This record gives sequence, structure tokens and C-alpha cells, in this order.
Amino acid sequence: MFRPTTILHPTDFSDYSRHAFQIALDLAKEYGASLLILHVVETLGPENLTFGEVSGQLEPEAYRERLRTDLQRVAPPAGSSVRFVHLLAEGDPTAEITRAAKEHACGLIVMGTHGRTGLRRLLMGSVAEQVIRHAESPVLTVKSRAPD
Repeated sequence: MFRPTTILHPTDFSDYSRHAFQIALDLAKEYGASLLILHVVETLGPENLTFGEVSGQLEPEAYRERLRTDLQRVAPPAGSSVRFVHLLAEGDPTAEITRAAKEHACGLIVMGTHGRTGLRRLLMGSVAEQVIRHAESPVLTVKSRAPD
């Protein structure tokens, strides 16, 4: 019988991720599982600058602190019985998601998708597609935004 004890929810803070989080939370309640809530800061270039550091004009530590704050907001509501842990990682999103799933023995990954278009998608595929290909655990992708 399928009964995950830990569910991984990678988030990019998008509407798709918010909807996937609600589904992950419902599944965690149903199975009595804990949630691992992960955000991966994508590293770019030879200097290992993150996308946010390049585009956000923030000092690296200020940027990381903002990400930690944003990540803390992705949590079960107060009074929920679901146990959860936040994890902030840096690197290639696919590699970090699959590594975290394996390292924390996650029985299920629940993540949102979003429409990446153009040449980058053709060459690389989406993160969700890559996670599906490389993860050892089942992956549930949510391709819709949360209903209004």
C-alpha cells in the first residue's frame, strides 16, 4: 500500500507552487506524513552568482535572508497537525530536488509546473520534467493555478 511518510514540496513561490502546496498539505494530512518544503536558488555562471543576486541588486546575504523569510511563509496553517521542515538549497534545481528527495527518504514529490517557453524549454525541458525523469520517488505535478 502506498503510504509516504515524508512528502517533498519544492516551491518557486509561484501560483502553481501554492496550489501544489495545498495538495501536498492535504496528502500529508491524509497519510500522516511530514512535509519537507524546499526552495532552490538556481546558481548561474562561473562566479556561482544566483539569479536573484544578479537581477535583484541585493547583497548576497540580504537576498538569502529574504528567501528564508519567503520560504517561512510556505507553511501549514497555525494549529495544523502536519509536521514540516523548511530547506533552502542552492544549485541546479533538478539536482537539488532529487538529492533532497533521496537524502530525506521522501516517498512522494508534489510540485507545480509552469509554462517555460522558447528555446530554453526546448533545450533543457522544465524542472518538473527533469525531476520526473531523474527522481527515484513518485512525482505528482500540478499544472494549474490555485482556484480563486
